[in-house]
Amino acid sequence: MSSKFSESVRHFSARMSRRLAMAGVLGAAALAAAGTARAQTQQITFLLPAPANMIAFAPLMLADKQGYYAKEGLSVRFITVQGGAEVGKQLAAGNGDLGDGLGDTPIILRQNGIPIKGVALLGGRTLHQLVTRADANIKTPADLKGKTITVLAYQDTSFYATLAVLASAGLSRNDVHIQAAGPAGVWQQVAAGKAQALVGVPEWGFDVQNAGTKVVMTSTDKYFPGMAQAILASDKTIAERPAMVGKFVHATLTALAEIMKDPAAAAKAYVAAVPSYKGHEAEVQKVLTYYATDVYPGQATLGAFDPARVEKLQDFYVKEKVVSKKTDVKDLFTNQFVK
Repeated sequence: MSSKFSESVRHFSARMSRRLAMAGVLGAAALAAAGTARAQTQQITFLLPAPANMIAFAPLMLADKQGYYAKEGLSVRFITVQGGAEVGKQLAAGNGDLGDGLGDTPIILRQNGIPIKGVALLGGRTLHQLVTRADANIKTPADLKGKTITVLAYQDTSFYATLAVLASAGLSRNDVHIQAAGPAGVWQQVAAGKAQALVGVPEWGFDVQNAGTKVVMTSTDKYFPGMAQAILASDKTIAERPAMVGKFVHATLTALAEIMKDPAAAAKAYVAAVPSYKGHEAEVQKVLTYYATDVYPGQATLGAFDPARVEKLQDFYVKEKVVSKKTDVKDLFTNQFVK
């Protein structure tokens, strides 16, 4: 072998060694960066009171599918339990990080020593609607006497909202037949004439209509000062993980604001996010428009609780014996995460 050839081989080997070393450094850096990205993405569990494909959860689903949670460094796993009250109980037990219920939910649960709060209120009006069959001739809550009313579950705040609607007319659960029918049966029984009314989310009223039954839909805030959906957290989570809570609230309110601004565009994005609604874009737009005009408006600051409204609602629940005692209002919610 010539000396020149040997020297060329040595130079080539040296160059390859340097390149391999550099590749190793870059590869290690890439792996480290990927590891850091994974470490910076926080996995959280969010509890829903009903199946995730309910349009009521559009702000949550859009925030997820549009990448708003990811932008905040969050990866969200949605798990369904049975009802908003159950969401609160599971959060307090440490079986979830955040959850969805009504703004009313802490009023109902804290009297029993379950330490949860609302951290954002998704609207200035009331989520629940009183939906009655037009042929049942129900003009006021007093006309519900002797009738069958469906709710999602006895562990759901729709049950307590029903008690409040009845109480506004001097009635109790003993004056009616309340059936916990689940997310499908709650409206199907009304459509089939097996129940005359339901208390629940707006889309169930539209479901009954779409099945060919005329209905009258009235916001329950006509009868008592209920609230919209709320993001809930335990006292422990608020104290120990405030940054995570704030990020989730910010991302969700971003999606909520977009629905309010343009329900038609939000409906298209929602159908893309939840393909089971493909072909039903017009129905989704109708429901989201209802939310944008009849549920979400009315807050001075988007997402904020109004202390006076919370206190008024709690007073009503205590007066009508829906709950047995009052809780300090400051323990029912916090606006610290609402910008």
